[in-house]
Amino acid sequence: MQSLKEGLLNRAFSHIYVEKRAMEYELTKEILKRFKESKVIEIEHYKDIFSRANQDFYLQKKSPKLILAVKQNNLIYKGADVCEDFGNKHFYYTSIMMNCIYDCEYCYLQGMYTSANIVIFVNLDDYFKEINRLLSMHPLYLCISYDTDLLALEGLTNYVKKFIEFAKENSDLTIEIRTKSANFNLIKHIQPQDNIILAWTLSPEGVIQKYEHRTPNLKRRIKSIKEALDRGFRVRLCFDPILYIKNWRDEYRDLIEEVFSNIDADKIYDVSIGLFRVSKDYLKRMRKQRPDSIVLNFPYDTVEGVCSYDKELSRNMIGYVYGLIARYVEKEKIYI
Repeated sequence: MQSLKEGLLNRAFSHIYVEKRAMEYELTKEILKRFKESKVIEIEHYKDIFSRANQDFYLQKKSPKLILAVKQNNLIYKGADVCEDFGNKHFYYTSIMMNCIYDCEYCYLQGMYTSANIVIFVNLDDYFKEINRLLSMHPLYLCISYDTDLLALEGLTNYVKKFIEFAKENSDLTIEIRTKSANFNLIKHIQPQDNIILAWTLSPEGVIQKYEHRTPNLKRRIKSIKEALDRGFRVRLCFDPILYIKNWRDEYRDLIEEVFSNIDADKIYDVSIGLFRVSKDYLKRMRKQRPDSIVLNFPYDTVEGVCSYDKELSRNMIGYVYGLIARYVEKEKIYI
């Protein structure tokens, strides 16, 4: 049955849903030119497709559709407590896209959304206006790639390039762009800036192969990081989420040794470490989507609505990985 289902699936973006009000945006026109073979369906509101009940997130991941929309409200959000703010008082994030082309088994998006289809909001200038409004009140630390992987889709949108260019004119704005991609070559021609942080998520190769489906392997990520550092970009390394897997100590020791045998630790801006953690409600939905997942069906502890490893295991895992990284990176640069 599974092979029959897969045989009947369309290619990614075989259907593109476009809000009426998004039709005249330049990015919409550019994307539709790229996908001339796709069926274009005009809709009133992206939620009519994206937020429908009884969707199968896991099945949609195998053949995602694209939705082009205009975001009207809540363009910028206050950073969540479970996210590292790196000591920044005015910590915000934005979702210029919803969902990701990658398929990480542990990703909270499958618990957050009912659909695996990808939404791109085409009204980027409205986001810039809202950022400017906030900047008129205080400095801003803004994460722009939390609910997606912007660099992975840079070839389609050029959003990373546009955000970097926008930041160049706003010294009180610091932007973090988190990614698992190996697409640095798409932005290598852009002048690096002190208020742009490229943040790569790094995992053991075994974790990448088993749980981070469709993502570039470790060697390709390291290659992109080296290229970014050589160009003068600020780079953050994110060992997050750390997973309790078989032989986890060996896996993470090998990971960190490989990373710092290929990357000059002195050039790294900083490092973040974090364990797998997710909302209790999200995890319930995630387990329903992937009932056979080892990583999702671990017996996590729940504290204040957040599921993660118990205190002793958490302390052991964080302490071990922190100790390994501290051999290469100044402790003041390591965030937990």
